Amino acid sequence: MPKYLFKVKLTPDGLKGLLKEGGSARRDVVGRMIEGLGGRVETMYWAFGDDDVYVTAELPGNTSAAALGMVVSAVGGVRTSTVVLLSAEEVDEAVRQRVDYRAPGA
Repeated sequence: MPKYLFKVKLTPDGLKGLLKEGGSARRDVVGRMIEGLGGRVETMYWAFGDDDVYVTAELPGNTSAAALGMVVSAVGGVRTSTVVLLSAEEVDEAVRQRVDYRAPGA
């Protein structure tokens, strides 16, 4: 199953909800949501810096990842950014593919 990294930034409303519910409750919500899409959470970490939460998850495909990002961001408590993750074997497969490309001006 494809793997994704979701980078999450809390909005002021999201932070208020976190202060009310706590991190464990939010982790449980995220787990149920991803399982409902046919996936599973690998990791979920709270962080300092530009992003507040990092979630790595397996999902059936890009449409599930896109649906998750759109719906969660639309509610307004967070903003998400999604990164598609590749295994070493997937990178090996990509390296073996022939790509016909010419650089601009070459």
